[in-house]
Amino acid sequence: MDDSEEVNGVDDATDKKQKKSSKHDSGAADLERVTDYAEEKEITSHNLCSNAANLFEDKRNKENEEKLAMERELQKVQVKKEDIELIIREMEITRSKAEQTLRVHRGDVVAALEALTN
Repeated sequence: MDDSEEVNGVDDATDKKQKKSSKHDSGAADLERVTDYAEEKEITSHNLCSNAANLFEDKRNKENEEKLAMERELQKVQVKKEDIELIIREMEITRSKAEQTLRVHRGDVVAALEALTN
């Protein structure tokens, strides 16, 4: 019986060592997962920065295209030279501002003057 107890005692000691080593191994595995996550996070944040820059650039390009389209549309509007002179004289503004305001209001002098006074 003493032999079986010793065997059991040795088994108990071996079991404790195995549990202890497996406990340390899981810590190493956890550490690897954390470092992998940090590396992925760094890569992801770099990608996010480049994606954000692309989105801002696309938005800026779209706004510029809309602005150019609006300017082309306003250039098509016919305005009278006398109307521009009237707005310049009455509101004391530059020719370009008077012409732009008149074009935005489709050549309507009254609406352009009202917009400039408000």
